[in-house]
Amino acid sequence: EKIDPERFIGNYSSGKMGFALAEECARRGAKVTLVSGPVALSCSPAIRRIDVESCEQMHQQAVSLFGNCDAAILCAAVADFKPEQVADSKIKRGNDELALRLSPTHDIAKALGKMKNERQILVGFALETDNEETNAKGKLERKNLDFIVLNSTRNKGTTFQSDDNQITIIDKHNMRPFGKKSKKEVAKDIIDELYARMAANE
Repeated sequence: EKIDPERFIGNYSSGKMGFALAEECARRGAKVTLVSGPVALSCSPAIRRIDVESCEQMHQQAVSLFGNCDAAILCAAVADFKPEQVADSKIKRGNDELALRLSPTHDIAKALGKMKNERQILVGFALETDNEETNAKGKLERKNLDFIVLNSTRNKGTTFQSDDNQITIIDKHNMRPFGKKSKKEVAKDIIDELYARMAANE
């Protein structure tokens, strides 16, 4: 989320998990649209890629695309807050402190959860630092998700910047923990779960 033309508020996400999921879906024959934030990754030509730079842009794309989708996987580490004011030119160093006032961004998962029909599958992610299972279950309910993928910053060598991840898949009735794996292998576990639910809906 931009502060001025040169600076932004961001996080440490590499995008690797989202790209692995897109590639796994495409490998199984799905028609995939990947809405990506600014990351240094490439994807196969079979995937339709839409690049965005802000939550506002990602929200617009997600809402416009979801109606024609069988499923959506919400894996991006979207900013929860943005600066209320974005400077038109670079903010120069001064002698005084610089205060940034932040306002909430769009809740994309909640918006799609309200749009979702009975045949669509909506998958969310919860990256947590504490009270992991409680927070993930709350997000699952509030946002009308079919299942949520929980990962934790407590698991060293996973999540941000890593090639590995360690997840638990949670729905309204069950929790399925998985061991630490490469993000490509984790993507297979998640898409197995997605495909099983899509088959049950047919």
